[in-house]
Amino acid sequence: MSAQREMKEKNHWQTPVTIIITVIGVIAIVALVTVAVLQNRPLPQKYKYGIVLDAGSSHTALYIYEWPAEKDNNTGRVEQTHSCKVKGPGISSYASAPWKAGESLRACMQEAEQWVPGKRHHETPLYLGATAGMRLLNMENSSASDKVFQAVGDALQKSPFSYEGARILSGQEEGAFGWVTVNYLDDRLKQGLETTGALDLGGASTQISFVSDNYDGSESPRNSVTFRLYGNDYNLYTHSFLCYGKDQALRMMLAHQTQAGPAAVLDPCFHPGFTETRNYLDLYDSPCVSDRKPQGAPADFNHTGKGNFSQCQEAVKNVFNFTDCKYSRCSFNGVFQPLLQGPYGAFSAYYFVMNFLNLTDTSVPLESVREKLTSYCATPWSQITQQHKGVKVKYLAEYCFSGTYILTLLTEGYNFTSESYSKIKFIKKIKGSDAGWTLGYMLNLTNMIPAEAPDSPPLPHAGYVSIVTVIALLLFILSILFILSLRSLWPCCSKQIV
Repeated sequence: MSAQREMKEKNHWQTPVTIIITVIGVIAIVALVTVAVLQNRPLPQKYKYGIVLDAGSSHTALYIYEWPAEKDNNTGRVEQTHSCKVKGPGISSYASAPWKAGESLRACMQEAEQWVPGKRHHETPLYLGATAGMRLLNMENSSASDKVFQAVGDALQKSPFSYEGARILSGQEEGAFGWVTVNYLDDRLKQGLETTGALDLGGASTQISFVSDNYDGSESPRNSVTFRLYGNDYNLYTHSFLCYGKDQALRMMLAHQTQAGPAAVLDPCFHPGFTETRNYLDLYDSPCVSDRKPQGAPADFNHTGKGNFSQCQEAVKNVFNFTDCKYSRCSFNGVFQPLLQGPYGAFSAYYFVMNFLNLTDTSVPLESVREKLTSYCATPWSQITQQHKGVKVKYLAEYCFSGTYILTLLTEGYNFTSESYSKIKFIKKIKGSDAGWTLGYMLNLTNMIPAEAPDSPPLPHAGYVSIVTVIALLLFILSILFILSLRSLWPCCSKQIV
């Protein structure tokens, strides 16, 4: 009887212990599962979209961006999902027939309707930003510029998207948004890394934007833009040179060569054997050169190539003013520029020209780049056309000039040395998205670049691992105690069965 009483008392004690261990174990399991679910919950595959039309001087391009819907203003990465190049010239070319500017956008807008899910159409913002081509038209004929924008607006308002307007970007905005795009896509802003400078070259203007430790904005405030992005403040130097895109720079060089109104020009920036007839009215039909048109010039002149790189570079230098500078240091035309700093991404025409010339590898010494350009420019025009049959003659004829202009702009204009030139990376895309101002522009207008650092998971990674480890050990100990408590019951159960 005493043995049975002792066993009964022992069982009375062990049953509550077993229950307590079981309850604690269940709670620990629930806690472990809850922490794991909260920390690693999957994101629903819902996306939002935005559309930006880049109305440049030579052409217009449409870009579609998408991002996770639940992360409009946090850590959701905005990525380019589609692009469409509008057929025909830039919208500024339709000054005499504004309705054609709107009509030209139709095909790409129809593509956009196919790419953006129908249920998202009404909430997808649509923007059009015009750059240097429309800046020049607005300077020359503001009435014509207004009519082009009216035609474009009428066409875009007919789309199913949420049209947010069209406007001309200032050169400073174009440069700053290009810098935002390059650094956003490269995750440099989020990670707090050294930022990448942005070099943009279009047909009518060129922009340079970078952060420099020795620049506080005081010497030239108009070149200063301050951003607070991902918890960090960036004091950005940015400047845009209107008329110094490659197309307008070519006009300025030819204008310098035709000041006397000659009937023929032997041009060192075009291949030997190249020849064409140019019209004086067409050449000087731009605000960049219109005030230089020679009096008494013939209607046309014969433009012939000579193919001499060193002479071409001297001709290119004539479009710059390197002498006037009232600041501590300048780039050209009396414009202040702080010391260059950090790596640079060069895109748009920089990439397309240097890629064609196989000169995108900046680890190649500058002297070798000059030698390659010397050889290329000296190549007979007949050989060039034979080697590149699929390239439009207009572009093909200008690559010698364009390559020489880019090298001169970077080294003589922006003051890149042999050492700093090697820090330039010629880029077309970054992680699948085109480098350019459009993404930065959309992010700014939709307030989607966080000023403060993005939210982190509920627990830091180290804390999450620590909690999971502690709970796992607790579960292991509890399981052992639970088994031991059950084993103490086995003799009793065995005797009862017998």
